[in-house]
Amino acid sequence: MGYFYIFGTIFFTVYGQLIIKWKIDQHGSLPEAFWERISFLLQLLLNPWILSGFFAAFLAALSWMAAMTKFDISYAYPFMSLSFVLVFILSAFLFGEPVSMQKIMGFALIVLGIIIMR
Repeated sequence: MGYFYIFGTIFFTVYGQLIIKWKIDQHGSLPEAFWERISFLLQLLLNPWILSGFFAAFLAALSWMAAMTKFDISYAYPFMSLSFVLVFILSAFLFGEPVSMQKIMGFALIVLGIIIMR
């Protein structure tokens, strides 16, 4: 069950990051004027998708707390780096973000580190 909690933490973290990026891309750049920035951020904050991203962060925190009851943090925390790998892969597919050999090698080292620590 402990691995389920770690998976939940990773899933909700990745979901929240991707949803927030998706909606912010649709709204465009942050305006220069102070009050326009406030209005822009409030519009984003009240967007149901953005709210679901924040709720996902809350669920990730709950999942992490549950995982901490099952594992030492020194064992469980390296799994969190999988969220970086998943966000990288999904952002390339969903948002067309650039993929370089340097990034691929870095993420391969992350995965290798998780395997070694396990």
